[in-house]
Amino acid sequence: MKRQLMPLFLAVSVPLLMTSCVAKKHFIAAQDQISRLQNDSARLEKRIAGLKNDVAGLEKNLADLKQQMEASTRAAEGTIASQKNALQKSAQELAEQQKKLESLQSLLEQQKRNADALRQKMADALVKFNSNELSVSVKNGKVYVSLQENLLFPSGSATVNEKGKEALGKLAEVLNANPDITVNIEGHTDSIPIRTRFEDNWALSTARATSIVRILTNDYMVDPVRVVASGHSQYDPVDVNSTPEGRAKNRRTEIILSPKLDELYKLING
Repeated sequence: MKRQLMPLFLAVSVPLLMTSCVAKKHFIAAQDQISRLQNDSARLEKRIAGLKNDVAGLEKNLADLKQQMEASTRAAEGTIASQKNALQKSAQELAEQQKKLESLQSLLEQQKRNADALRQKMADALVKFNSNELSVSVKNGKVYVSLQENLLFPSGSATVNEKGKEALGKLAEVLNANPDITVNIEGHTDSIPIRTRFEDNWALSTARATSIVRILTNDYMVDPVRVVASGHSQYDPVDVNSTPEGRAKNRRTEIILSPKLDELYKLING
């Protein structure tokens, strides 16, 4: 009987033992896999934590950059606004300067026209006198009437002769018709020392200028407020003093006529 049961026992127990060994292997394998998964999970959690820290840092950097960008934008906008204001102010100043320049140019052109017209009036009034006796010209916006000694004075004298008085009368007519003209009368001599009753050429040149002032104001009623007399002696020649011809040109009286420049000065200084 026992011999009959043994094969049966073996047939049953061997598979059970084999099954038990296989289950243990699976169990161990499962435990290993769980251990690996737990390790992987820990690494992942650590990595996730690191990534979260990175994300937090990046978000902070982004916020800082955004704040810096906003500050830079505000500063740039402020700078742009300031530059726009400066540009507008410069453009306005340029426009004002351009307008002032145009007005100044217009006044200068008007002054030139007035000076040319006055020169022509003087030339017409003095047309009967020769070119070696007087000349009329325009320089720096002023009219210069240059009267030679031979027209006005005897040599070494400050007494105006009759022909000179006639020329001054013609000149006074133009002055009285143009009351806005100021009159500078300058006496000039050559370099030869004077040997008459005058102390020197300074005294002669000043006396001659003063004589002409008296004739214009006393005889021809030119407003004395408009008139200035001065003597320059030999120190403002128009030619050389080494020749008789040059000295003759230097012995002269210049009557300088200046239109009023109130508007021009006001524009320049305004």
